[in-house]
Amino acid sequence: METRVAKVDKNSLNILNEASVLLNSGALVAFPTETVYGLGANAFDAEACRSIFLAKGRPSDNPLIVHVEKPQDAEKIAYTCELYYKLAERFMPGPLTVILPKRDIIPPEVTAGLDTVAIRCPRNEVANALLKTSKIPIAAPSANASGRPSPTSAKHVFDDLNGKIPLILDGGECEFGVESTVVTLKDDKITILRPGSVTPNMLLEITGKVEIASAVKEELKAGETALSPGMKYKHYAPRANLYLIDDSSVDFIKYVKLRQNEENCAIMCYDEEISLLHNKNLLPVGKKQDIKKQTKKLFDLLRQADDISVDTVYAHLPSDDGESLAIYNRMIRACAHRVITSDADQNGGRNGKG
Repeated sequence: METRVAKVDKNSLNILNEASVLLNSGALVAFPTETVYGLGANAFDAEACRSIFLAKGRPSDNPLIVHVEKPQDAEKIAYTCELYYKLAERFMPGPLTVILPKRDIIPPEVTAGLDTVAIRCPRNEVANALLKTSKIPIAAPSANASGRPSPTSAKHVFDDLNGKIPLILDGGECEFGVESTVVTLKDDKITILRPGSVTPNMLLEITGKVEIASAVKEELKAGETALSPGMKYKHYAPRANLYLIDDSSVDFIKYVKLRQNEENCAIMCYDEEISLLHNKNLLPVGKKQDIKKQTKKLFDLLRQADDISVDTVYAHLPSDDGESLAIYNRMIRACAHRVITSDADQNGGRNGKG
């Protein structure tokens, strides 16, 4: 299959119509959102949704998110509630996904057999225009090979899915750089299943009852069902082995300079640390306090690590609260919970957990 990349904005009617025809005929289309690029299929078409899993190499027990044009469109595919509409009024369109009881019109291929469906209303103008033109809800996980860093540009999508899908809509770089916050609702309580740009503190403005699922910071327990994308499997990983360094107990600069001398490695460091390290395979993430920039650059830097063909990548262990929670969640999954918690021994070994 030839994969075409088409530059697009909200006014590119011919391209949007072409994408709409493809979606309504059962084909896949990659498109930009404000979070990451999505790989879309008609959410009503079970066969089309199965083809998403094949194109990505995605496990079939990992549910998809359904994108809708307007928050009220959720009524067609799910059973909504008062709390959903409070969230919609504040955060939709935007980087929030809400899990609701599904209606039968949504096939089990979309929900991995669960009786709930994840719903999002993107604010990206191209995504919104595509939904409006196609007149269908679009089931779409991130448009990358399963397990790889999520795509924040059309080039990332092409690198992973060239020859597997007919069309990539190139709407430029994504605004946020990590996937949407995913929440589930029970009465007046919100539980975060995947953190994103809508933070716990923001959700606390809607209701005083906000919890963070244990799987956000820890590995999913054996036999535990994944209620949200990104909960169960190793995700976002570069091909090199990634290790996170807990700099509350490890001298980051000392440790990684030793590694630079002895290994073919890359270092994801703060801008302030560049002059303190050997000028070799450095991947600056931004200033230490600039969480938004770090978030936006995260997946691109993990892909850059592959481009320079290193064996190992070292990075700071992010904080696991506030705005940093989303970065922590992505990085802890990308490294498969390999965290260095004490200084290297005399032989340069790694003392880590995970």
